[in-house]
Amino acid sequence: MSSRIAPKLLAEFIGTFAFVFIGAGAAAVVGDGVGLPGIAAIAFAHGLAIMVFIFAYGPVSGGHMNPAVTVGVLAAGAMRPGEAAGYIVSQFIAGIAAALLLWVVLGGTGTGLGTPALAHNLALGAVTTLTITPAAGFVIEAVLAFFLVTVVLSTAVAGRAGNLAPLAIGMTLTFNIIMGGALTGAAFNPALVLGPMVVTGDFTDVWLYMAAPIVGAIIAAIVHTSFARLAREGTAAAPASTPAE
Repeated sequence: MSSRIAPKLLAEFIGTFAFVFIGAGAAAVVGDGVGLPGIAAIAFAHGLAIMVFIFAYGPVSGGHMNPAVTVGVLAAGAMRPGEAAGYIVSQFIAGIAAALLLWVVLGGTGTGLGTPALAHNLALGAVTTLTITPAAGFVIEAVLAFFLVTVVLSTAVAGRAGNLAPLAIGMTLTFNIIMGGALTGAAFNPALVLGPMVVTGDFTDVWLYMAAPIVGAIIAAIVHTSFARLAREGTAAAPASTPAE
């Protein structure tokens, strides 16, 4: 293994491990059907965890901690395919390891270990209930991933937010989960999903939680590169449009 890639893979492993342990652990401890206060607690656990570990490991690996983010950065042309593959393997291994540790400390799989699920008969208001179909769940997870990867590319990768990039990314994760947590579990991170699914043996809708974030990430990368190209073309055309004196 190259001495240049090894620190990056280790940083991705530790960061993803911490993110899954804290995020999925919070979801397992808080449980289902707890309403907005419980969802907000889970959202802030995820958002704060990703923020602090991006501050810690962003200078080493970029602080992806999510295969969808890595795919988005790759699709935007900001990393090499081999490096991206290493990141994704490290993230998946970390997610499974974190779920295994949750299984140990929580005494089994009775809590679900934070495995996400589509809402069934979710109470909205006094009389309305909502069930999320797989198609709707796919759209929600893809859109949430699109938001996250857009912020990552526009702040951390493009360098526009400076030292505030981790804060922007953490807050995006937080409001995504507040919106979608009750609907799909708001994972939009294949490593966060696969770990608990492997340990619990519950692979319900696994295709959705694996594929939707990747689709959202690729769309975000396409939009990001399109904006960047338009900005370059606008900059190049600006001198020609300046009136002669």
